[in-house]
Amino acid sequence: MAGTQAVVRALRILRAFSDARSEWSLAELSRELGLSKPTAFRLLLALEHEGLVLRHEIAGPYRLGPAAIELGARAQRANGVATAARPELEALTRATGETSSVEVLAGEETLILDEVQGGHLIGTSPSVGTRWPAHATSTGKVLLAAAVQLDPDLVRQMARRAGGRLRGITPCTIRSASRLSAELNRVARQGYSTAIGELEAGYVALGAPIRRHDGSVTAAISLGGPSTRFTDARLPGLIKSVRESAARISQRLGWVPMPASTHARRSAS
Repeated sequence: MAGTQAVVRALRILRAFSDARSEWSLAELSRELGLSKPTAFRLLLALEHEGLVLRHEIAGPYRLGPAAIELGARAQRANGVATAARPELEALTRATGETSSVEVLAGEETLILDEVQGGHLIGTSPSVGTRWPAHATSTGKVLLAAAVQLDPDLVRQMARRAGGRLRGITPCTIRSASRLSAELNRVARQGYSTAIGELEAGYVALGAPIRRHDGSVTAAISLGGPSTRFTDARLPGLIKSVRESAARISQRLGWVPMPASTHARRSAS
C-alpha cells in the first residue's frame, strides 16, 4: 500500500541518522537509501513539518529535529535509564540539598530526562526536556568524553560547525577545540567532570557517567547549585556522592564494576 510504503521510507530516513552520521544532504540521503530526489524531498518536507528533522539553513544539511529528540527522551524513560536513576536522584538531593538530574547526549547538546529539585530558595527551576550545549555542562563533558573514544575527530567537527570556535555561553565557557579536547581527556581519566561558571555565571555543576552492562556510557548524572554553596571545602564530598550515585545507577542497569586489583593489574600490563 502506498501509505505504508511512505511510512517505511520515512522511518528509513530517520534511521539513517546516527552518532557516526548526524547530518545528510538531500542528494546523499537519496543516494544512500535508493530514493529519487523528489521522493526523498517530499518525505523530508513532511518530517521537517513535524519537527522530526530540521535544517539550520535553507540549503543546508538535515539533522534530527526537536520532536525526534523528545521521542528519544520518552524512549529513554521507557527503557529504564530514568527509572533506574530516579531513586538515586531523590537520595542524592535529599543528602545534599542540591538539584540533581540525569541527562543524555542529543547531538551536540545534553537533554534532561529527569530532575529532582533541591530544597534551597536559591537553586534552579524545573527543566525536564531542556537542552544545553554539551561543551558547557558537566554532564555534556562526561558524555562527550565517552563519545570521542568512538570518534576522535568529534571536537574538531563541533568547532568547524560552529565556525571555528565553540559557542561561548559565559566568559568561562571553553571555546577552543584544543582546550575542550584536553578537558575531555582529564574527565575520562578522573571519572567525573566539573563545570564552574561555564553555563551560567556563579553556577557550579558536577557530573559522573552512567554505564550500561557492557561498560559503555549511556547517560550522566549531575548535581548543581550556586558557587556560594559549592565551595572548595564542600566539593570533594559532593563529587564523591555524585560518583557513588552514578555507580549505583549503573549497577541497576547491569554494570559490574571492575575490582580495584584487576584494574591495577591491567594498568600495569
